[in-house]
Amino acid sequence: MRGTTDFIEQKREKPKELDAAKRVATWKEYVQAFPEAKLRTQASRCMECGTPFCQMGELIGRQTSGCPLYNLIPEWNTLAAQGKWEEAYQRLLLTNNFPEFTSRACPAPCEGSCTAGLVSEPVTIKSIERAIIDRAWEEGWIKPRIPLKRNGLKAAVVGSGPAGLTAADDLNQAGYDVTVFEKEDRFGGLLMYGIPNMKIEKQYVERRVDLLQAEGITFKANTEIGKDITLDELESAFDAVLLCIGAEKQRDMDIPGRDLKGIYPAMEYLKANTKHLLDHGENGEPQISAKGKKVIVIGGGDTGADCVATAIRQGCKSVVQFGKHGELPKERPEHEPWPVNPSLFTLDYAYEESFKVFGEDPRQYYIQTTAFHGNENGEVTGLVTVPFSDPRGAEQQVWEADLVLIAIGFQGVDDSKSAGIELQNGLIQTLPGSFQTNREGIFAAGDAKRGASLIVWAMQEGKKAAKEIDLYLSQKDKATCQPSA
Repeated sequence: MRGTTDFIEQKREKPKELDAAKRVATWKEYVQAFPEAKLRTQASRCMECGTPFCQMGELIGRQTSGCPLYNLIPEWNTLAAQGKWEEAYQRLLLTNNFPEFTSRACPAPCEGSCTAGLVSEPVTIKSIERAIIDRAWEEGWIKPRIPLKRNGLKAAVVGSGPAGLTAADDLNQAGYDVTVFEKEDRFGGLLMYGIPNMKIEKQYVERRVDLLQAEGITFKANTEIGKDITLDELESAFDAVLLCIGAEKQRDMDIPGRDLKGIYPAMEYLKANTKHLLDHGENGEPQISAKGKKVIVIGGGDTGADCVATAIRQGCKSVVQFGKHGELPKERPEHEPWPVNPSLFTLDYAYEESFKVFGEDPRQYYIQTTAFHGNENGEVTGLVTVPFSDPRGAEQQVWEADLVLIAIGFQGVDDSKSAGIELQNGLIQTLPGSFQTNREGIFAAGDAKRGASLIVWAMQEGKKAAKEIDLYLSQKDKATCQPSA
């Protein structure tokens, strides 16, 4: 490292972003790469902790703290600071199957648990990780890894999101013949159709899927479980089945006027926009467009923010986002002491863009929607809200809206895709301490098992599920080969 006190003497810097006023005219990623000299300086801020809390990957309360993939962060920070990029990539690859995904789509709880943040500011871990993996692709260090030997056993993975792709990758490298089934026309799950292009360009998802195919994994699109193929058919054709079908059942609102036209679940809106962009580029309008409309987003989370940013790029007339919680604190609160990853107020990319375009933050706090209003054509024209502090509705407010997007979370798996599999609270139940469901040989991982969560938790579950499937099939195959008494 450059010096033992670099974490104090060198100030934390974030990579530059394309100016908000300019980037709303494009669907390209807005985060720009660090120059190498600055990148090495930022990597040198790592303290090389004896106990690196950044890689502990634990839930403290409801907060993810540290990296659930247990990335060897101090090690590849040191190598990056020394300019040993290929060695840094090799250390990153030991724990992370797809760093180009996590370094773009993960909110970096590792940084919230960085020890340097106690006395200074945390290391820019996410930016360094992205630089390492992007350089690995540019330099050609990433090549197909063809397993030297196949064991003759077959595994089916249902769902091609982060959990499914991670499990498929590990099982393939362990020698299994792996087939991934995906209900959509493209692979990647929420990486493809849930996260907007400006946060992760789809070429990076497609590039990785192409590599996995070159390594021997079979991918089948437009194949929906319960519709195009049944669990019984998969069970008959494969030695093990892993369900990574996500918690795609979105929460809805049972209030007057919900059946009006112009009210959509957030994911339906985001998917329609990304699909149009991939199919037609920037020509024409997607099936659901905010162009020239007054948009209201109900839900204060990241998905809601993505809806705000998408609506601005589509040319909305105005956009407002309702949240049921209050404004987050600007400094670490006492009830979230280090190494808890704190929930802090930030000017997310979408809100910065709203300031540039409309001159204001779109967020409204402690808001509850009680009814939608419409016209004689059955189209939404507005909605009614009350503050959460006013349960009787004495302080009603009416808002105009031509397009309403509901982003209030997810309820669990689609029941039609889990026939014969035990569910609880909408999620697939597995045996205690296991990924196996109530049906032997059928496993579950990711959001379908744990609920909607971060990409790093989904990938951790994919890795652990693959390991358990390998152990299960190895023991099963061993028992089958035992001579009878």
